[in-house]
Amino acid sequence: MRILGVLIRIMPDSEDHFYSNLPIHKMPLHQLLIKDQLFENVIASWCVIITDIKRSTAAVNSGLHENVNLIATGSIVAVLNIAFKANISVPFFFGGDGATFIVPPGIVDDVMKSLLKYKENTLLNFNLDLRTGIIPVAEIYKNGHTLKICRFSSAETFSIPIVLGDGLAYAEQIIKGENYLLADHKTASDEIDLSGMQCRWDKIEPPENSEEVVTLVVIASEIAQQAAVFSKVILHLDQIYGSPEKRQPISVPKLIFRTSFNSLGKEMKHRLGKIKFLEIIKSWFINVYGYIYFRTDRGKKYLKQLVEMSDTLVVDGRINTVITGTAKQRLALEQALNQLEKNNEILYAFYVSGESVMSCYVRDLEDDHIHFVDGADGGYTQAAGILKQKIRDKFNVLR
Repeated sequence: MRILGVLIRIMPDSEDHFYSNLPIHKMPLHQLLIKDQLFENVIASWCVIITDIKRSTAAVNSGLHENVNLIATGSIVAVLNIAFKANISVPFFFGGDGATFIVPPGIVDDVMKSLLKYKENTLLNFNLDLRTGIIPVAEIYKNGHTLKICRFSSAETFSIPIVLGDGLAYAEQIIKGENYLLADHKTASDEIDLSGMQCRWDKIEPPENSEEVVTLVVIASEIAQQAAVFSKVILHLDQIYGSPEKRQPISVPKLIFRTSFNSLGKEMKHRLGKIKFLEIIKSWFINVYGYIYFRTDRGKKYLKQLVEMSDTLVVDGRINTVITGTAKQRLALEQALNQLEKNNEILYAFYVSGESVMSCYVRDLEDDHIHFVDGADGGYTQAAGILKQKIRDKFNVLR
């Protein structure tokens, strides 16, 4: 599932286990989105934590998209390792240049200390500033915003959180604001656990019979209509591109395992903050073994699961998804979304690339792994930049 491995529910009624105790729904997503009774308000004692690389668009345009992507992945790995040790499930949302988490009170201090240490390392090693902030869910509610969640699965081994409401957007606005202060969380951990973080795959071409990779971001114009318009968008994706499996940009035949010392060194720098020659040699030999492993029955099972457990859809108060298909399909989608935009139901943006990129969190090769997917050249960051300009243009028209 989203938190990898079998999580033991030690205290099933504890607030810390609110998310893991939610039922997993397997109906079509466009149907689930409009069933309000299946969504629950996030417990007020939880907190929203956001990581975000400042000036990420400029970094991506300068050719640093791989570093931006890996830093975002690392922030997720740091949090998931803390949650795993505490046997707690944490909903999280990958955004290409950062991540959002909804974290229970039992681990919030450990998470913030770890992320502050990661922020220090990121600035020191990559000269990129990872904005890290926190806001209590109670404060989100106090200011009149909503935060509803459920769990959704379209596969046997993988479920994702679905969030509706404007609560996460409000949290992002506050944390990214010029006057935001990180009040009670100033102490960083002495070390962070980034074990399991990997970036072993080269850029991935679209599957056979597909031509391109589309990174799409959609927001609702009115929060009251969010569920309904999101349902329309997902239904358009289903009708134009087919099922989630058919628009999946990752396919086993297109995976290329990279073993260059340069890529291994970059991965190590993210994990350890420095390059250790003996560790690189060890990783290189493990990678060489990977060529043999992926030809075994277990290895083939892992690759099949890798595709199933690739994180290509995020619904966190907006829709973020990476899909693959043909230019003809994209034009049909664009026509449908343009109509929704003309009706003042949504604002959207997309970025088209010839490949996707993937970074990984692997606790073990059997069933504890998840894979974060973005469009090549900073797909999510590029699409988000286009969407921000659309929002500014709309705001200026309304003034």
